[in-house]
Amino acid sequence: MPTGKLSRWDKGAERTLVSTKILEVRAVQFRHAGRGTQREFTIIHVPDWVNVIAVTPDQQVVLVKQFRFGSDDFSLELPGGMIEAGEDPVAAGVRELQEETGFGGGKVRLLGQVQPNPAIMDNHCHYVLVEGAVPSGPMDWDSDEEIEVETAPLATVLAWARSGVISHSLTIAGLMLYEGTLAR
Repeated sequence: MPTGKLSRWDKGAERTLVSTKILEVRAVQFRHAGRGTQREFTIIHVPDWVNVIAVTPDQQVVLVKQFRFGSDDFSLELPGGMIEAGEDPVAAGVRELQEETGFGGGKVRLLGQVQPNPAIMDNHCHYVLVEGAVPSGPMDWDSDEEIEVETAPLATVLAWARSGVISHSLTIAGLMLYEGTLAR
């Protein structure tokens, strides 16, 4: 990756401003080594997430539709959730897929990862690919979840992502990663 003449900012003291069940808002001091500028920045500390691209034996992609409080609307997206402290991303993906959709089984591997919003967030979203996913047991939703499971051919899912039917950016990123593996 080209670095050019950019200077790295040195991280200093930090303090927690707000702490909730799912995130912390932190004030973090940074100092620019070249200019000597020092500023406090707001960073959102969030556990890593996992999203799952689950493909059935007949090449259907497993999706979930659920109400999202941030957008105050329904969202069609890949199954996924937070990775527990110390949990392997692949194990978390298998767990989340089972909990949200009742699907499991098949060949499982880590597909890649992205930084959801590195300007203000410090976490990663990991993508797990499950090939040959089949219904394998009951769903186990969190108390605030209500999920509708859908399956559709990859071409249809990609068309939905391109047209805005699927607008969840982390789902779109995962679909791009998966689509890239098919081109190889």
